[in-house]
Amino acid sequence: MTFDCLDQRRSVPSRQLAEPGPDMAQLLAMLQAASRVPDHGKRVPFRFLRIAGDARNVMGELLASRKLALDPEASNAVIQKERERFSFAPVIVTVIAEQGYDEKIPASERFSTASCVCFALLQAAQAAGFGAQWLTGWASLDPEIHQRLGVRKDEAIVGFIHIGTAQMEAPERDRPDAASLLSDWQA
Repeated sequence: MTFDCLDQRRSVPSRQLAEPGPDMAQLLAMLQAASRVPDHGKRVPFRFLRIAGDARNVMGELLASRKLALDPEASNAVIQKERERFSFAPVIVTVIAEQGYDEKIPASERFSTASCVCFALLQAAQAAGFGAQWLTGWASLDPEIHQRLGVRKDEAIVGFIHIGTAQMEAPERDRPDAASLLSDWQA
């Protein structure tokens, strides 16, 4: 049995992602593969919002202006960082989880399903020859950003998945030793 696809998974920093990104057919294939996740109750409690092309710069301006509104003392460097945040990767997929009332499936399970989608999308992007990074940050929690992106009050942004062509080989980092994390329950 081989675990190569999992053992070789790396996040490529979004600043190191460039054109070309996935075309629509490639993106849809990746999203289809990423949608094959555990989903208690078969609710499909997630959706996707693509940010690509000129929309990336509009998003950057939105982040810069919102950051300045939240922190009028923010430095020019901080504002510029926000302005550029979505400008590197050619495609950013926002994964949005349904969090409203469900009498059978708790919101935490539906958020977990959407989190699995984020991870599976990272795997799919790498399998398709792209680099990717899963980011959240303050913008994923900000109500004004949610409103501007069309995220409803009963939804949550689980991640912004930045996808593009890696401009560097992502370095390996220290990984936990599974044996040190495993214990046996004693009855």
